Amino acid sequence: MRRAWVCTPLLLATGGCNATQSTLDVFGAEAREIRHIAMILTVGAIVILAIVVALYVRAVRAPEGRLSHEAGMRMVLWVGAIGPAVILAALLVYALPAMRPRPTSPVDMVIRVEGEQFWWRVAYVPPGATPMLSANEVRVPVGRTVAFELTAQDVLHSFWIPGLAGKMDMIPGRTNRLVVRAEKAGRYRGVCAEFCGLSHALMAFDVIAMPADAFDAWLARDSVSIARSAGRGAALFDAQGCGGCHAIRGTSHVATIGPDLSHFGERLTVGAGILPPSVEATAAFIRAPQAAKPGVRMPAYPQLSDADARMIATYLKGLR
Repeated sequence: MRRAWVCTPLLLATGGCNATQSTLDVFGAEAREIRHIAMILTVGAIVILAIVVALYVRAVRAPEGRLSHEAGMRMVLWVGAIGPAVILAALLVYALPAMRPRPTSPVDMVIRVEGEQFWWRVAYVPPGATPMLSANEVRVPVGRTVAFELTAQDVLHSFWIPGLAGKMDMIPGRTNRLVVRAEKAGRYRGVCAEFCGLSHALMAFDVIAMPADAFDAWLARDSVSIARSAGRGAALFDAQGCGGCHAIRGTSHVATIGPDLSHFGERLTVGAGILPPSVEATAAFIRAPQAAKPGVRMPAYPQLSDADARMIATYLKGLR
């Protein structure tokens, strides 16, 4: 029992130290402020706890008759009620300014994210330019303000990048805004923080914070339609009707039911953060998506042979 009391706080503390998905190892201004406030609130909670414990020890150990009823009631009032109330009020006043959203300007990047079961639809909306569609990953420029416009297509989801900012609900029929500013480049992880169905725990996305000039170059390149090379994989993709759900820029496939597959080969995971970006994992997901992600709405293709599924996967991995 004593060992459990010692180990539990250590496990809770070290559990937040993953640099990829952590509220302690932050890369955004909002997450840094949240971490600072959390530390201040923790200190305030410790002070209140110390006051209550001291009051309890004094009451238990005081010799009988040492305190009169009136003196005891005054101690309870000041040390047990007024003192903690003043501390809590001070903490509230300190934390309230942090609730103000970061200001934005017309030149700031807007990224629209829609939660689906169980993946993420992403659209980059540069000022005065045509939106660029993507899926299951988010790229942000370091040092610039970005406004996320968040909604959902089917059920409640929650958009959370622990190292960048706090959680924000994604509600069908409503758009919520989350304004952020990344401060450090790197690869991080975001998740859905609201139970949304069977594969809620398998609904993640990669977050790539890029230097501003590299982000501009990536966005300019990615907004250009490029004709894709034909081949056996592309023919199988057409023959199996994959283009009825998925879009690939530069081809005749413009459907929006499923994730946009343009530049699929550059994505860092398959299946919204759950599988490695290999031909084998992609082929297995094509043939039996339910095996990797229960409840997913993508139909299975068991009629495909392993070889044909690998050809489609190879074609998709070549979309860069």
